[in-house]
Parts: sequence; C-alpha cells; structure tokens
Amino acid sequence: MTDTLDTTRFRVEGMDCAACATKIDTAVRRIGGVQDVSVSVVRGTMTVQHAATVDLEAISQKVTSLGYRTAALPPKPAVGAPASTEVEDNHSGHDHSHAGHDHSDHDHAEHDHGDNDHAGHDHGAKPVSAAISSASAKSAPPADALEGMHGHDNSFDEGPWWRTRKARMTITTAAAVAVAFIAGRLIPDFAQWAFVAAMLVGLVPIARRAYAGAVNGSPFSIETLMTVAAVGAVFINAAEEASVVVLFFLVGELLEGVATGRARASIRALADLVPKVALREVAGKTAEVPAESLVIGDIILIRPGDRVPADGVIVSGESALDEAPVTGESVPKTKKADDPVFAGTINQEGALRVRVSAAAADNTISRIIALVEEAQESKAPTERFIDQFSKYYTPAVMVVSALIAVIPPLFFGQSWNEWIYKGLAVLLIGCPCALVISTPAAIAAALSAGARRGLLMKGGAVLEQLGKINMVALDKTGTLTLGKPQVTDVIGVSKTERETMELAAALEVGSSHPLASAILAKAKSDGIELAQASKAGAVGGKGVVGTVNGIELFLGSPKSAAEKVALGGDIDTRIIALNDEGKTVSVLLANGAIAGIIAMRDEPRPDAVEALKALRALGADIVMLTGDNKRTAAAIGKALGIEPRGELLPGDKQRIVGELKASGKIVAKVGDGINDAPALAAANIGIAMGGGTDVALETADAAVLHGRVIDVANMILLSRSTMSNITQNITISLGLKAFFLVTTVIGVTGLWPAILADTGATVLVTANAMRLLGWKGLGGKA
Repeated sequence: MTDTLDTTRFRVEGMDCAACATKIDTAVRRIGGVQDVSVSVVRGTMTVQHAATVDLEAISQKVTSLGYRTAALPPKPAVGAPASTEVEDNHSGHDHSHAGHDHSDHDHAEHDHGDNDHAGHDHGAKPVSAAISSASAKSAPPADALEGMHGHDNSFDEGPWWRTRKARMTITTAAAVAVAFIAGRLIPDFAQWAFVAAMLVGLVPIARRAYAGAVNGSPFSIETLMTVAAVGAVFINAAEEASVVVLFFLVGELLEGVATGRARASIRALADLVPKVALREVAGKTAEVPAESLVIGDIILIRPGDRVPADGVIVSGESALDEAPVTGESVPKTKKADDPVFAGTINQEGALRVRVSAAAADNTISRIIALVEEAQESKAPTERFIDQFSKYYTPAVMVVSALIAVIPPLFFGQSWNEWIYKGLAVLLIGCPCALVISTPAAIAAALSAGARRGLLMKGGAVLEQLGKINMVALDKTGTLTLGKPQVTDVIGVSKTERETMELAAALEVGSSHPLASAILAKAKSDGIELAQASKAGAVGGKGVVGTVNGIELFLGSPKSAAEKVALGGDIDTRIIALNDEGKTVSVLLANGAIAGIIAMRDEPRPDAVEALKALRALGADIVMLTGDNKRTAAAIGKALGIEPRGELLPGDKQRIVGELKASGKIVAKVGDGINDAPALAAANIGIAMGGGTDVALETADAAVLHGRVIDVANMILLSRSTMSNITQNITISLGLKAFFLVTTVIGVTGLWPAILADTGATVLVTANAMRLLGWKGLGGKA
C-alpha cells in the first residue's frame, strides 16, 4: 500500500550552476516524507513529491538555509477567470471569410499531378513549436516560473545586475578590500587586521553556505574549499591574499550569474511575445480576460494590430498575420476561416474571430520555452563525465592539499608556515569552479543562441552529436522545396504571356487551391490587376470556367483541355518536356482556342543550393529521399546537384537510413511530414523542418524553426563551435591548474598566482562560453 503523494513546486532564486542544484537536491531529500526532488537550474524551480504531512515551510527554510531564497509557487489561476472589462464588439456577424465566393472545389486533380506530391500534405500546418513533444507540452511552466530565474540571490532578469543582492555583496567586499589596502599603506601595523575585516565581509555568507551544505550532506562544496583556504591564509599571516581570494570568488560567482542570466534573456523574451489579456466572446458580448484563463473552445476576437493571445483556428474573418516572432517567416501570411493561428503572432489587417485550440501552458511559445529549458537540463555526455569527475576531484584536492601542508614539515623537518602556505595555494588551484562550469556554460549559451535563430535542440547530447554528422538525408517536399507550387513557365499560344496570366488569374480569384494560389501569386508579382470573372465556377475533377471581358475561358489539365480542343503535336511535345522537368501543366482555353500554357512546380527553397554546398564543406554527404515519383525527384535532384531516390514509402526511408548507419555513417534525417517520422526516429539525429506535421516534430531530436535548409548546416556548425569552446574551456581550466600546481610545489609561485589560477580560470571560461551567445551562423540573419 502506498500513500498518496502531493507535488509542490518552489521558486528557488540564486542557483547558477549544477553544483547549486546538487546541494539543494541532497538537502531536501534528507527531509522525512520527501519522496522525490527535481531541481531545474534553468527554470529556477524545484519540484518536490512528498507526503501530505510534510511541512512546506520546513522545505523552504531548508533550502533558504543553504543560501537560496525559496518560496512555494501558488497554484495557477483558475481557468475561466471572470471577465474584467467589456469591450464594444463592432465585429459580430462581420465575416470576412469569402464564404459566398468559394472556389475551393476548383480541382486540378486531372492535371498531370503525378509529379506533384502535395496530396494530403498540409504544409501550412503548425510551425515547429506547435508540437515539439508531448513531454515538453506537459512540462511547460506557468508564466511565473519564468521569473526570478537567475543570478545568485536574485534574478538578473528583474533588473540591472548591479542592483542584485549578490552584486551589492561583491561591491561591498571590493570596497572593503580597497579600504584595507589604503589603511595598510597609511598605518602598516593595522594592515593585517584591516584585511581580516575586509575578508570577513565576504567570507561570512560563504562560510554559512559551506556549513549549511556540510550539515545537509554536501561537505565537499566549493564554498568549503574557499572557507578553508581563506581562514588558513589568515593563520599564516596572509590576510591580504585571503581577502582577495574571497573577493575574486564573489566576482567569479557574479559572472556565472550574469552569464546564465544573459543566456536566458532570449527565452524570457519569447514569453513576452504572448499578450497578457485577450478579448473573449461570451453570449454575443466581448470582454477582456487574462490570456492564461482561456480554455479550449473559447471564441476570441483579435483586432488589427493585436498579438494573438492563444493558439487557435479562425472561425471568421481574413487577415495577414506576421508570424516572424514564431516561425521567422519574414512575409506575412494571409489567413482565413479554418486556418490555424499561433500565440505571439501579430494580426495586421482585418478583425478575426478565433476558436482557442490550446491552453496557455500548451501554446506555441510555451512549448518552445519548455523545449529549450528541457534541452538545457538534458546533459551532454561530456557534461555528465565532468560532473562525475568533480564528485571525486574536490575531496581529492582537499586530501592532496592536506598532505602537501603536513608531510614535508612532519617527516622532513621543513617549515610549517611555508608548506601550509603551499597547501592552501594548492587548495585554491584545485578549486573546480572553472572545470564544473566549462561544459554547461557553453551548452546553455549555445542552446540559447540557437533558439534565437530558430534552431531548437532537445538537449546537450543532441547538440554534441550533431557535430559528428557526416551524412544528411533530406526529404524533398517542404524540406528542400517550399512545399507549395510556383509558376515557372508561361507560354503564350493565341494570347501573349501577360494576357494568359491576366485571364487565368481572373478565373482563380477567391480560390484556395494550391495551383490557384501559385497563379494569383505570379499575377501579383507581375503587377497584374485582376479582372472580374462572371459565371465563374469549378468543373468537378477537370478545372475552372468563367467569362472575362466577354471571353469564355477554361483552365484545366492538358487531358481535360484535350477533350475540348485538339492540342496538336507541338504543344503535346512542350507539355511532355515540362512534365519531364517535374512540372504540373495547366492549359488555358479562350473561346475554344488554346490561349496559353502555364507550368508550375514546387521549387527548391531559395537557400537550398547554398545550404547543400555548406553541408559538403562541413564534410557531409547528401542524399534526397522522397515519396514523389522518380521523374520529379530526378528533376529536383539535377537542379540541386544531389543524388535523388524517389517513390519511397515511409518504411523505405527508414530502411535506407538504417543502411547508411550500418555502413558507418553518422546520419541526420531532415523532414517535415508524417511519412518522415519513422526515418527521423531511425536516424542518429532527426531534424524536423518548420511547418512540419506534429508527428515529425515529436519524433525529431532537433527542429529548424525558420524553415531554411542552411540552418541544417548551421546546426552542425553550432555543435562544432560549442564542442571546440568546451575543449578550450577544459584546456584553460586544467592547463592553468596543472601549471600553477607544479610552480607552487617547487616554490616558484604562491597564493597570488593561485588566486589567478582559480578565479582567473573561472572568469576566462565563463567569458569564453558567453562568446557563443553572439554566434551568427551561415546565411545571415537571425
């Protein structure tokens, strides 16, 4: 029989590294009735599973005693909070959805569509963040969990870093040390006591944390090393060095907090994209309510200029939405009834009525935040190794320091003062601050830099593995290509090319068919003013008809056009040639004569050629895997200069990925559709493209939010930059320690260089890791 357990979440301010989390975890687990503890440095929270009888205040006090401000988080506000302000609704019944002008039946199904694999492929689906993973959705934090994340003793996100308690302590200690230096010069006999007093200003809180850690199961903490070294230095009349040791330690901790705070600034900015209030419709009236109170099924009004407060589906209205904050897409997307909209995007033109499809904790922005937070909590193999190494390293350093201080005087008659001094120097040199932070600082910075540029990776292990990729298998539709057809050729027959486009576009006004959209987009780019078609309508399975300026028109597939008029050998030859290039052909008839031919194809993304060159430059081989027919696959493959494999079922793609892995390749599979999911799961790293389906995104290890092929190369480049940074950090940390360890033992250097070896290494490692926050990548802009 098991007792029912309660789960309580606490805000914990002051954590800035894994060592902090370990101390808290160890201490709280020792409290009777506590079953499980999960500490998130990234979120600044602790989740405790405990018996109902456990005193929550006791848990808070335990963590506070370790030097971290703690408080239980209140439960989320009740869903469906009452409306606060009524707003006049001028949009009721105002439906912009063109319901009376629906050409959606316009069907080019009989066009030679075997070349075009858009069937059942909704490339306007959700952006990458809409379904990152079911796990991240469940763990998406409430809004307040994003506050107070970092900085020792206070959050650097809640104001300038110099106003935090930790910063004030560091500045006060620095001032005390400066006063001690001046006092020592003015009154030399008072110098020793002046430096002792200055040291105590900073050491007292450090010693308290060391004691609290020791009595709560963490005796070998960094604070313990600092306390022993500083107090020991005073006893051998090195109070000046002791005060500087404490000051530099505080500076190092402050820099760690600043670094982690900066690494999270971009993630907090994402949370700020979602408005705090929404206009909810209730019984025909619109009222202003908290956005977090919205529930699935609510109808909300989004006015021009408003940010969308929740994921949803348009009920009525039509407008252009700026999705750049979420997808990175620079061109606003036109949305109408039944199209999805995403939290954080901006409504630019008309009023929209939207049915909410996801609660606040599950919306687009929340899932991106949850993914990045979970990624930063998921440790890379290198980081796990460093953590394990540090558990044994710290006590070993204390033992070695003690032996250096004791053995020469005890057994070889050496000076006690000299060897205690050397032992304390070794203790400082051995402090693992720089080593412990070397990997997580770099990974946190890299994940944050990547997220700002639309590169999402599910953890340090994925980030580390990406750099080893030497084979990239890419899907065609929606990955290498835009996922929607574009007009590539306009051939005038009895009409000119421009006349052909003018007449075809007039027929397509109001249609949402992908091929119609391509024709309308081409007409717009050519500056064509759309004429009004009369008697317009769809001919089921054949095409569309209408009359423009007295001209009777028909636009449909070559097969359908041939039923009305003989095409002739020359036109047939041209159509076959266009089909061989993977293009879909539509024929326009005007008053029973062939007016012209329009060819369309799902074209490669603008950056596809550059991206493939970049991948090859990084040492990766490339193959295209597609379910499309071999003719279209070959045409796209030729245009891009890559090996095409066509007419593949999902199982075929999975098999090919398996064969590539068996041949010794480290394989990345890039795709966006349901048929890509098995291969994404089978690959060493699965990468989902922005705009992909939920299944692809849940299966993938990483996601490209902006939908740019170049970002696949950027992921590999970011991984390699990060691993290079980590190698530099470990080299700096261990290299400085090894050098000064030898020089200290042989008597060349003393406590001052030891201080530089410790805090100097920490500062260098932190600064080096922070360089990754400025990482730009290939192809340009964030």
